[in-house]
Amino acid sequence: MPIGTEEPTMVLTDAGAGLSWNVVDDVRRLFQFGFMVNALQAGTVVAVMAAVIGWYMVVRRQSFAGHTIAVVGFPGAAGATLIGVSALYGYFAFCVAAAVLISTVAHSRGRAFSQENAVTGTVQTFLLALGFLFVSLYRGNLNGINSLLFGNFLGITTSQVLTLFLVALGALGVLGVISRPLLFASIDPDVASARGVPVRAVSLVFLVLLGLAAAEASQITGALLVFALLVMPAATAQRLTARPVLGGAIAVVLGLAVTWIGLGVAYYSPYPIGFWVTTLAFAAYVAAVLWARLGARTSRAVGAAA
Repeated sequence: MPIGTEEPTMVLTDAGAGLSWNVVDDVRRLFQFGFMVNALQAGTVVAVMAAVIGWYMVVRRQSFAGHTIAVVGFPGAAGATLIGVSALYGYFAFCVAAAVLISTVAHSRGRAFSQENAVTGTVQTFLLALGFLFVSLYRGNLNGINSLLFGNFLGITTSQVLTLFLVALGALGVLGVISRPLLFASIDPDVASARGVPVRAVSLVFLVLLGLAAAEASQITGALLVFALLVMPAATAQRLTARPVLGGAIAVVLGLAVTWIGLGVAYYSPYPIGFWVTTLAFAAYVAAVLWARLGARTSRAVGAAA
C-alpha cells in the first residue's frame, strides 16, 4: 500500500464520464458510496474547526506559525506510516508537538512575538527534512506521498470521522472557555497581562488548538494546502467585517462551502481535493478584496458628493 494512504481498492477513473450536469442527480450520486459520505462528514467537521480557530490565528498574526504547524504534519504522517500505524496519529502528534515547542521556546526568550518567527522557521526546516528522511526509509510504494502533501478523500474511514469529530468538539469547547481572554490578549497583550490575563498560558493553549486544527485539516487538503481551510476563510471574513461573532460565522460558512463544493468537484475530476478547495477559497478571498475596495470607493464618492 502506498505510504500514508488507506484507500479503498476502487478507483474513480470514470467519475468524470458520469457527470450528467443535472445538479440534483450529480449531488445525489455523491452519497452512493460510503467513503464519499465519510469524506463529506469529515470535511464538515474540519471546515468548522479550521474556520473558527483560523479566525483567531489571523487576528493574532500567527499565520506563519500556523503554516509551520501544518507543514510538520507531513513528517508526522510519514513517520507514522513508517512504523506501521495510521497517518492520522502522526498528524496529531507532530502538529501538537510543534505547537508546544514553538510556544515554549518563543516565550522562554522573552516576548512571544519577538522570537516566534525565528523559532518557527527553524522548526519547520528541520521537521520537513525529517519527513523526507522518513519517506526515503520507507521501502514500499511512494506514490502516496502526494496524498500526504496535497490531500485525498478516498481513504477516510468511519472511525477517522469519529476521531475528528471528538477532537473538534473538545478543541472548540476549550476555545469557547478561553475565547474572551484570548481575544483580549490577541489585540493588546501588554494591557491584557496588566489586567491579570495569563497571556503565556493562553497563547500556549491556543497554539495547541491550532495544532489540532492543522492536523484535522491535513486529512482533507494534505499538509501543504492546510491554509486553504485554516487561513483563507478567516482572512476573507475579516475583509468583510471586523465584528468577531459575525466574522467567525462568515468564516464557517465559507469553509463549509469551499469544502463541500471542492469534494463534489474532486469526485468528478482526476485532480486532488486540495487543489479544488484551495482554488475555491482563493477565489472567495479575491472576491472579498474586490468587494471591500468597491465599498471603500463608493463611500468616498458619496462623501465627496455630500
